[in-house]
Amino acid sequence: MTDTTNRAPSAQSLVRKLWQYCNVLRDDGLSYPDYVEQLTYLLFLKMADEQAGGGVPEEYSWDSLVRLDAVEMQAHYGRILIGLGQHGGMLGLIFRNAKSKIRDPAKLRLLIVDLIGQTEWTGLSDDLKGDAYEGLLEKNARDTKSGAGQYFTPRPLIEAIVQCVNPQLGEVVCDPACGTAGFLLAAHDHLRKNHPKMTAAQKKTLATKSIRGVELVEEVARLATMNLLLHGVAGNAEDELPIACEDSLKAPPARQADVVLTNPPFGVKGSVTYAQGKSTRPEDSLTIVRPDFWVQSANKQLNFLQHIVALLKPGGRAAVVVPDNVLFEGGAAASVRRRLMETCHVHTILRLPPGLFYAAGVKSNVIFFDKPKKSGVGTAQRLWVYDLRSDKRFSLRTKPLQNEDLREFVTLYSDPAREDGERHRLFDVAEVLSNPECRLDLSWSDPATRLRAPGLARLDELSKLVADDLQRALALISKPPSS
Repeated sequence: MTDTTNRAPSAQSLVRKLWQYCNVLRDDGLSYPDYVEQLTYLLFLKMADEQAGGGVPEEYSWDSLVRLDAVEMQAHYGRILIGLGQHGGMLGLIFRNAKSKIRDPAKLRLLIVDLIGQTEWTGLSDDLKGDAYEGLLEKNARDTKSGAGQYFTPRPLIEAIVQCVNPQLGEVVCDPACGTAGFLLAAHDHLRKNHPKMTAAQKKTLATKSIRGVELVEEVARLATMNLLLHGVAGNAEDELPIACEDSLKAPPARQADVVLTNPPFGVKGSVTYAQGKSTRPEDSLTIVRPDFWVQSANKQLNFLQHIVALLKPGGRAAVVVPDNVLFEGGAAASVRRRLMETCHVHTILRLPPGLFYAAGVKSNVIFFDKPKKSGVGTAQRLWVYDLRSDKRFSLRTKPLQNEDLREFVTLYSDPAREDGERHRLFDVAEVLSNPECRLDLSWSDPATRLRAPGLARLDELSKLVADDLQRALALISKPPSS
């Protein structure tokens, strides 16, 4: 029996403890992502055992594993992963195509007996074990060599976006490119904290129906599923699974959502083109027909924007992180911007500084829009732009984004007046639409200046970056040599 007499650990101490074992297993050739993945399997087995099986067949249970010596344990662990991966429901979502990557039997036993086995995980609060697991995912994201950071959005940004969009109890919140489920968890926490007196039925709906995510990469989908499970978001029926491992863009959405919060993968071109009509090559598996799309394109961001509009219920709300090119490129991008402005209420753009994401040099924005309850309803009259970019510099390690940096934006977002200020301006939507390319890279230099000529905002940004680089270079040159 696990000893539970000790004082409950903090999330930070749990992360430190879990991460210390990762350093031991690095000697066995295990990468950070591999380690987090193996922890996911073992945590699930241990928690299922604490819940009297939790749907895991007895022959694959935690108890069947811990009684063995190191060599037999390694062999049986491999059999467990294969066996559970053939199941449906939550088991299949966690264990499908799972493999043991711990080559040393003694180190596997160390992980099972001395680490996972020494904690009564179901005795910890959802917040504690969930925060500990999310802390591991963040540490994993910082390992830039693994590429895991592409699935991680800074927590302060996520929380600010969720506060602004303000999901309500009973609404379905979806992220069609959910990564490790950061947006979904923040939405779940927001709903829980704002409704502390939910009924049992409301709690069940929140845990099994309200949170939905889609993730293309199988390894990441299992991390997202475990992240949600540890926070109390789970169901075993097929229609209760919080995560689907599939390509969001492959077909029109079968179910719509009230709220969409997402940071789709960056990268301009994909290998697949999404077309409005039939493929010109019937046998071409690299062309997917999406009759609900406005334009044909292989641009990922443009296709996700089109998909999100289709995914939203009438009256639904969305916040989408997009790179700069979505705001100013011509061709298909211009067509998508115009259709988005004409069919939805695009009311807010948050311009983000570089240094927020794990892909170096990425500059991005958050577009907030609502889908009208009735088609054909006019567009928003004004577009509010908040500039968090000018004179702002962040870095992941030395100066990360903090909640305080977004406090003014969150406060002003809900202010119906939204008067002009140093960092924010209102623009006339009709004037934006009058631009042939419907550019959204809007900027200003003083209160008397309104909509900039196309391209000037982009030139301003490049000029500021060049000036900053020159200042740093001059500082290095003028620095006296060390003795």
